[in-house]
Amino acid sequence: MPAPAPAIALTGLGLVTGAGEDVDTCWASIAAGAPGIRPNTLFDTSELLTDWAGMVTAEQADGLDRCYGLAATAVREALRDSGLDLSSVDRERVAVVVGSSLGAMPTLEDVHAGLVFAGELDAQRAVTAQLPCVGDYIASEFDLRGPRVVLSNACAAGAVALGYAAELLWREDVDYVLCGGVDPLATLSAYGFSSLGALDPEPCSPMSASTGLTLGEGAAFMVLEPADRAERRGARVLAELGGYGLSCDGYHQTAPDPSGKGACAAMAQALETAGLGPDDVDYLNLHGTGTPANDSSEPKAVRKLFGATPPPVSSTKSILGHTLGAAGAVEAVVSALAIDRGVLPPTVNTRGLEPPSGLDIVPGTGREGRPGVVLSNSFAFGGNNASVVLNRPGRTGRGTRRTEPPHRVVVTGAAGLAGDAADTAALVAALSGRRPCYTRTEHVRGIGEVPVGRVDADAVSRAINPSRARRMDPLSLLATAAVADLYGRHGKPSRAEAEATGIVFATGYGPYTSVLRFHEGVLRHGIAGANPALFANTVVNAAAGHVAMLNRYRGYTATIANGGTSSLLALQLAARVIARGAADRIMVVAADEFPGKALATQAALPGYARTAHVVPGGRTGTVLTEGAAAILLESEEAAASRGADTLAAVRGFGASGEPAGLGGIGRDGEAWARALRTAMAEAGTAPDGIGTVVSAASGYSLVDIAQTRALKLAGLAGRPVAAPKALLGETYGSAAALGLVAALCGAAPPGRVLLSGFAYGGSYAAAVLDT
Repeated sequence: MPAPAPAIALTGLGLVTGAGEDVDTCWASIAAGAPGIRPNTLFDTSELLTDWAGMVTAEQADGLDRCYGLAATAVREALRDSGLDLSSVDRERVAVVVGSSLGAMPTLEDVHAGLVFAGELDAQRAVTAQLPCVGDYIASEFDLRGPRVVLSNACAAGAVALGYAAELLWREDVDYVLCGGVDPLATLSAYGFSSLGALDPEPCSPMSASTGLTLGEGAAFMVLEPADRAERRGARVLAELGGYGLSCDGYHQTAPDPSGKGACAAMAQALETAGLGPDDVDYLNLHGTGTPANDSSEPKAVRKLFGATPPPVSSTKSILGHTLGAAGAVEAVVSALAIDRGVLPPTVNTRGLEPPSGLDIVPGTGREGRPGVVLSNSFAFGGNNASVVLNRPGRTGRGTRRTEPPHRVVVTGAAGLAGDAADTAALVAALSGRRPCYTRTEHVRGIGEVPVGRVDADAVSRAINPSRARRMDPLSLLATAAVADLYGRHGKPSRAEAEATGIVFATGYGPYTSVLRFHEGVLRHGIAGANPALFANTVVNAAAGHVAMLNRYRGYTATIANGGTSSLLALQLAARVIARGAADRIMVVAADEFPGKALATQAALPGYARTAHVVPGGRTGTVLTEGAAAILLESEEAAASRGADTLAAVRGFGASGEPAGLGGIGRDGEAWARALRTAMAEAGTAPDGIGTVVSAASGYSLVDIAQTRALKLAGLAGRPVAAPKALLGETYGSAAALGLVAALCGAAPPGRVLLSGFAYGGSYAAAVLDT
């Protein structure tokens, strides 16, 4: 049996919110019940339901996106608080894990406004403000070289990031994780929630009046490390991250399941992972948004798990506002402070009302207490539920922690589509016939006609219920079509199997079409142009929500938005979770769609092909292609119990990073080689044991030369190589997953394959599988 996974210590905290620009100031306001909610002066709110917001008042650096400035403030404080001297540690073993819903949205909004009103596209600013860039910015600013990932499960993103960090530390992939969440106030979210009628005209009143939410902004970061490592370096441990749980409702695109079943499942899983039970919990930090739907369903979930007498609960959103993707991290920091400083945070602004739920919401001001175990909840659009357990250092429960990997993981289904190939059969035919999937050309202003791979939306929609398909954006259609094709090839699960299935969604850049259309409506027509149906699909995890609803998924869920490494990191996360027994099966779905404005941005940058002819390593340039893939992972036991065929066995993963700057990539291949070597080491194989390298080469010389150097440094020079992007084009988030589909469908001989992937900004990932 493997050795027990280490306990995870929180040794440094950083926090900036509307209540203050550091931990101490924020905590003083929270404990005193002094709200940090004030009139929003960042942009015009005259058409919105309210101008109240949890706005940060600390001055931000000129020329730096607000997202990056807030993140840097919290990261610096967390590192200082931890006493961790980065110059004295191996920076290659310091991971960056970030949860964010918006990223550098203020910059993107500004760039888009210039394009809409003046016809001017600042492509360079656009590429340095994509969602994955928040992780790249932190890595560059603090010279961090370990694995890097951005999670984007909307308002649960910060909590999901903590789960991802836990998986890295439990498997000892890294020594430290700088983990947190960040989101700025932005017109997209303000107009979006206003169009849904979800904003309270006054500062919010969670669990009391429950008449709407108040938006906030901020950042929270934590230094996480194994408790024994913290002890050896003499660090003060503020709390421990005991466990986490994730689930999906599969119920509605914006509303939670009113029964609270999914939320209850996430809380129960978090406690089970930590080896604790409901009786061990001393305090709950609720999601507590103040909306009628949340404030009705969350108390039901609490009573379902805790019975008639739950522990005290509170909503710190009543003080800070709803910081969206940062909320899970912000509230984890608050929960750690409650443990360390012996005060239960309050719920304020009750308007003199008793909570309809009958819960003890700690009204008014903080209450003295010494919580040993705290449960923190974060829920999100798409029915995503996340719960995190934080406990007093050394606190153990009566149960066994579920953090060790007792299960082998296998692939039991695979499907993909790209460009002209609308399903796996067409994809295989294109690969075997050496026909490119990017045969269209489109006109780009100032450049001319350029090639692109477009998926026919009508063709991929045919396998989807029309009433459901009408509610989907293009990204969700691609994702759903890939899953439908997988089930068509490998058989549908029973209802019980489906409800036990999780989904990890991966995308390079998210739902471009919905974001651009919604924002253009606001730019041109103000609140009258804010389409609530479009807004529901602007969150990155919307596609996962649609897939879950259509296929009745109720299991584990996470969404990764990390550029070209997204599908590899999703496969790694799903495999880790299955290996330790937290799920029997998880559908990994990866997709990216590229409307005209995204194509124009890419085509304006170096390395874009001018003809539909790509030769990896041949300096032809790369072609952008829309694509999607679905890969079904299961434990070996779960696959055997339902008689599923095994297509491949998962052997190992590797991830690495470098401070390459926003949009950059290292030319020397050294960081890339580390990811390749790590994957082979975990798989227990030498380079000569790799039968085929599934390459990330795309025809852009900067990337192709870097990978060639990486392969040589990793001892893989001369191994057989398959380069699917020659025919599929550059699909970014789904690229590696499509490479696996290609390998399983004959693009590589049976045997051990190594999948290689990169993301602009300097992050790399690899996987080894036996096919």
